[in-house]
Amino acid sequence: MPTQRGYRQACGVARGLDIVGERWALLVVRELLLGPKRFTDLQQALPTASPNALTDRLRELTDAGVLRRQQLPSPGNVWVYELTAWGRGLEPIVITLGTWALAAPPTAEQLFVSADSAMLSIRTYFEPTPEQPEEKLRIELRDHGPAGIFGVHLTPAGADVAHKPPDQPDAALITATDALIAAFARDDLAGLIATGAVITGDPEVVRRLVTSTRIPSSIDHHPNGRPSQVRRTDSRQRAPKN
Repeated sequence: MPTQRGYRQACGVARGLDIVGERWALLVVRELLLGPKRFTDLQQALPTASPNALTDRLRELTDAGVLRRQQLPSPGNVWVYELTAWGRGLEPIVITLGTWALAAPPTAEQLFVSADSAMLSIRTYFEPTPEQPEEKLRIELRDHGPAGIFGVHLTPAGADVAHKPPDQPDAALITATDALIAAFARDDLAGLIATGAVITGDPEVVRRLVTSTRIPSSIDHHPNGRPSQVRRTDSRQRAPKN
């Protein structure tokens, strides 16, 4: 936990915030939900976090037992951060917090969507029909480079997402992150294709993905008494690092 600050209260909420309440901490957790990452991967996913701030959060979360740092075997031999079993218990908290916050409209600065955040939207909000066949997709978010390549497995129970794409996907989709999020918002495969997205294989697999991924767009009981349209439509952000 942070060494200089703390709530000094015994309740679970205060103790939890002592562990993950510092800036960037829960976003680090979000970025590791789909698997381990190198420090440089986390920097790419959290572009407005300064290296010092990110280093501090990783050290604190590791010391608290939320993360661990380990070296991958050959031929990689790189050091990565990953969630511990205890740290993975934060997943439903992070997902619920994100869904709750969709009631608040984003500010002009809240436009960046990381690759893992976009793909977690699929895992969280994909609502299969009883007739949903088992299908595998390769998705490439071209604005994120190699970090934007994923495998998605659609089943009657939901969607599994991984950084490793399938060897023989039923369909492959290359698109920009903002275009994919907008397609989910509008249930608009034609609009996605119009942005320059490229589909190979069976386009019906992509259509089922777009149709069945329903990110909440408004909340009936908004804190200000009105629903808010909150889906993000741009993947670029300009903000000072801190």
